[in-house]
Amino acid sequence: MSHRTEALARRLEQGASSLAELAASLTDTQWQARIPRDGRKVGVVVHHVASMYPLEIQLAQVLAAGNPVEGVTWDAVAELNAKHARDNDAVTKDAALALLKQNSAAAAAAIRHLRDEDLDQAAALSLNAAAPLTCQFMLEDHAVRHSWHHLAKIKQALSA
Repeated sequence: MSHRTEALARRLEQGASSLAELAASLTDTQWQARIPRDGRKVGVVVHHVASMYPLEIQLAQVLAAGNPVEGVTWDAVAELNAKHARDNDAVTKDAALALLKQNSAAAAAAIRHLRDEDLDQAAALSLNAAAPLTCQFMLEDHAVRHSWHHLAKIKQALSA
């Protein structure tokens, strides 16, 4: 484990912990509230973050191996997110928090197993116009940032 991978893993854990802390404090009404412009329920979004960690880590590992990520587009992401929202509309707080804990821990462990050379490895990333981007970029822009992004959206929705 390097200083860089440890720092990335800790930032992911901090974001997941902050999201879990807020989610655990929500009332049933807040859990069911819809996020403006997103349309998904708060609880569905918490579960979504937890559900995406394995995929986000897998894509980063593809880049770490020097292989391109192909076929992943924003349209495909939107489709995946919509299906997740439909399939998990009634997700409970306990189930979402358990998955968030489990998958964020696994994601942090996977990050800690990377080397600096893996973080620096770049390959075409279809999600970003096939630009040659690094594993570290993929981790920071997706797995690490994901909980922070949705935490801010949830806070904004609940304060409106």
